[in-house]
Amino acid sequence: MRRRQFIGALGTTLGGAGLAGAAFDLLAQSPLRTPDVIFVPSNFDVVVQMLKLAEVTSKDIVYDLGCGDGRFVVTAARQFGARGVGIDIDPERIQEARELSARTGADDKVRFIQGDLFDTDISEATVVTLYLLTRLNLKLRPKLMKELKPGTRIVSHAFDMGDWKPEKSEMVGGAPIYLWRVPPRA
Repeated sequence: MRRRQFIGALGTTLGGAGLAGAAFDLLAQSPLRTPDVIFVPSNFDVVVQMLKLAEVTSKDIVYDLGCGDGRFVVTAARQFGARGVGIDIDPERIQEARELSARTGADDKVRFIQGDLFDTDISEATVVTLYLLTRLNLKLRPKLMKELKPGTRIVSHAFDMGDWKPEKSEMVGGAPIYLWRVPPRA
């Protein structure tokens, strides 16, 4: 529900339960906190090449951390047969992702979570996609190492992981993409 619709609903439902429900809808649409990055969508060629670099198959569960409009998990589902989970803190992005999923018929393979990617459990992922900043990748790295199984592939558009050297990297449309695998536990 958009804020303007909320105000209209509020005007017609000034009773207890209606007011509480409308207030809940407004709160559910507010970001949990200010997003760490602005939404800049990855070019479709980059999306496909990142999924190819990660060797995504129908056996994979692709998690996109900071999923924006959902294009990574929807593409993983539609073109590679994978299941996918998108996580974003911004409710507008989650709504766009759900709309894309519905339009493309990927609803049966993907889901979207409005949440903080630093707090959400990602342990079932076999592939993680990122288009964050290097400083956020570095902040996220301990979580990736702790929660992901050894062998899980991590792919990033444009931003690296500092001193953790990628297994592979390529240039796509003038931007680098990187692949890492979670190493075996000591």
